[in-house]
Amino acid sequence: QVQLVESGGGLVQPGGSLRLSCAASGTFFSTYAMNWYRQATGKERELVAAITSGTGSTNYTDSVKGRFTISRDNAKKTVSLQMNSLKAEDTAVYYCNARRGVSQSWGQGTQVTVSS
Repeated sequence: QVQLVESGGGLVQPGGSLRLSCAASGTFFSTYAMNWYRQATGKERELVAAITSGTGSTNYTDSVKGRFTISRDNAKKTVSLQMNSLKAEDTAVYYCNARRGVSQSWGQGTQVTVSS
């Protein structure tokens, strides 16, 4: 199992950019599908972006397509989420998630606030 630590959250104005990073420790990182979720106050946690193990195929929820990019570096055991053209509705706690079969791990979350 992997352990995950997110970083890079903060306060940004609408239209701005942030880059979230998730550092993993443990073995076999490259075999895990990696995901970014977010949870806004009073709402359910939602899957924002995903990247597979192996081919590194990506998928995004419709609201972030064209604005967010997920990437991974298996050698460094990291996964990143580049967020551009941020909107107020992107405000949430963002969580890194690793999944392999029935096993999954979560980071502690990092707050992203988009406000003027």
